Amino acid sequence: MSTKTSPSNNGEIHFGHIAPEFGKLTDKILFDKIWQRTEYLTPRERSLITVASLITQSRPEQLMFHLKKAQENKVSHEALAEVMTHLAFYAGWPSAAAAISQLETLIQSNQ
Repeated sequence: MSTKTSPSNNGEIHFGHIAPEFGKLTDKILFDKIWQRTEYLTPRERSLITVASLITQSRPEQLMFHLKKAQENKVSHEALAEVMTHLAFYAGWPSAAAAISQLETLIQSNQ
């Protein structure tokens, strides 16, 4: 149903110097186990869910990472923009606008 990604080490890279166990759990449990469970949700679907969740919680510090991950998981920029537009009515205009700004940054960095 999906393509399995290689084991992650982003958690240890980003958090390991301050919280080594948090970094290890981020990699070994969240990304290497949870994200690899594809019986019911594909990585693409997990990316859409995660991006939507971060937008509704106004978590811009995590959003860019997950926008990039969504892109890797074959979520188009148009689909991401549609999620953000839809969520403007549920999560608030400022949350959606902030997310759209980050999407714009990602698109520009890809050019």
